Amino acid sequence: MRTAAALFALTLAAPAPASTARGGFDVAVLVGGAPRPEYRARGTVYVEAERGREYALRITNPLPVRVAVALSVDGVNTIDATHTSAREARKWVLAPYETVVIEGWQVSGEAARKFYFTGERSSYGAKLGLTENLGTIEAVFFREREPARKAWKRSPYAESESGAAAPEPSREKAAKDGAPAGAMSQEQSATLSDEFAATGMGGRTRHEVRLVSLDLEDSPAATLRIRYEFRPVLAKLGVLPAAEDPLDRRERGTGFGTFCPER
Repeated sequence: MRTAAALFALTLAAPAPASTARGGFDVAVLVGGAPRPEYRARGTVYVEAERGREYALRITNPLPVRVAVALSVDGVNTIDATHTSAREARKWVLAPYETVVIEGWQVSGEAARKFYFTGERSSYGAKLGLTENLGTIEAVFFREREPARKAWKRSPYAESESGAAAPEPSREKAAKDGAPAGAMSQEQSATLSDEFAATGMGGRTRHEVRLVSLDLEDSPAATLRIRYEFRPVLAKLGVLPAAEDPLDRRERGTGFGTFCPER
């Protein structure tokens, strides 16, 4: 029997229809409240990052039991900024059939700092010295082990439970659990490029959570991964068509047309 600590988000979104494409489990990148188009290529799901834009992550539980979701951005846990295995990570708790939107890095029991697209050098991962997994979003879903009672029935709205706010991890605990104590080395810095997308730590937003304990199944029910890049990189990968070279446009220029258009 394994009991895992996890966070229950007190700010909840209304349930959303399950996605049959992924067996109902879903993680989506939202910009301006709308999901970014996904491109499947090279055995990977890609989304286009827009430099400087804030984004959020929407995670969905299609099951009639609670699940705990280990959610990482750039290889960094969105709850406590550690880099561990998904099994050992602190997790978000979703009620049966629930969808929750995570807007940023959880920095206390009451607040988060928003995700936004930036280059590698300005990323939160670079500031932590964790640069091996930049450009990757991963959600690993674990089912709650079913007790000796029937699973919860679907309800039109998820209800939060009362409880104390989750404490912010101490610097010592974060270092012990896998978060680095200092900035990246010069060697790490030299390998980073702002040509590639990563995620920064943006403005503060209210997001209340509390700490709960769940008995989880040993194996994950689903693992979903998204790669995100700026458009020029997606074009180089062959995921999106390459933008027209401005020199080609100039080479097609002519001297005369018909009449002057009115503007």
